[in-house]
Amino acid sequence: MGIWDRIKNELIDIIEWTDDSSNTMVWRFPRHQNKIKYGAQLTVRESQEAVFVNEGQIADLFTPGRYKLETQNIPVLTTLKGWKYGFNSPFKAEVYFCSARIFTDLKWGTKNPVIARDAEFGPVRLRAFGTYAIRIKDPAV
Repeated sequence: MGIWDRIKNELIDIIEWTDDSSNTMVWRFPRHQNKIKYGAQLTVRESQEAVFVNEGQIADLFTPGRYKLETQNIPVLTTLKGWKYGFNSPFKAEVYFCSARIFTDLKWGTKNPVIARDAEFGPVRLRAFGTYAIRIKDPAV
């Protein structure tokens, strides 16, 4: 990473995901060393939810809206870090955006036939396939 990229990353204080694809369920916000500034702006779009993860634990969950990241609106992360009177330095957390839309027409099937024994017909070659739909209902789970 070049010096300009590091400087640019230190100046960015907007966290958002503009979904360009139609098939991404979860996207991790790319942040150098996962540092987030106090007072950073978090934008969660209508079809998204944002999950803050700290040291492998889900710290906070944000529904659609615009948030200024301060101690009063990230209570779980504030408690985990022990910030009683606020914080002014960057804090480390991973931010994952989860799509809330329904992903339809996903295909499944057996790659090769499965051989089953039948008393009347002997060995039978079986195949199965179909489609399903999925969505993320609770990102905290």
